[in-house]
Amino acid sequence: MSSLDGLYQELILDHSKARDGFGLAAEEGACATSHQRNPICGDEITLRVRLDGETIRDVTWEGAGCSISQASASMLTGLIDGVDRSTATAVIGRFREALRSRGTIELDEDEFGDAAALNGVSKFTARVKCAMLAWVALEDALARA
Repeated sequence: MSSLDGLYQELILDHSKARDGFGLAAEEGACATSHQRNPICGDEITLRVRLDGETIRDVTWEGAGCSISQASASMLTGLIDGVDRSTATAVIGRFREALRSRGTIELDEDEFGDAAALNGVSKFTARVKCAMLAWVALEDALARA
């Protein structure tokens, strides 16, 4: 294992323990909630997004599951707060494309921040759904809002 792989694994474990955005905010104003479950492994995420016009003002979540699903939700929260809906949708699309690429497309650290640590997940098809769970919940919540 390279030192970079080790650093990425440590970052994933850190996010899975100290989860950014964990704890659902009260339903106030323009918000939408989505509950997603991975039936294969049992991971679950309930994500709530609050909008101010077209701008995401707050993303909170609760969930249980593996370190990858929990870390991915934490990473998403920090990345997407304060961006507009169309930017968020585009970021979700690029994240999905990279994770489904089986390692041929890398997540850019400048664009994805800590979520770039999930690059290695794309090589393990069974784990892609774990990493995508919160992102799918955000996509669904934005469609509902």
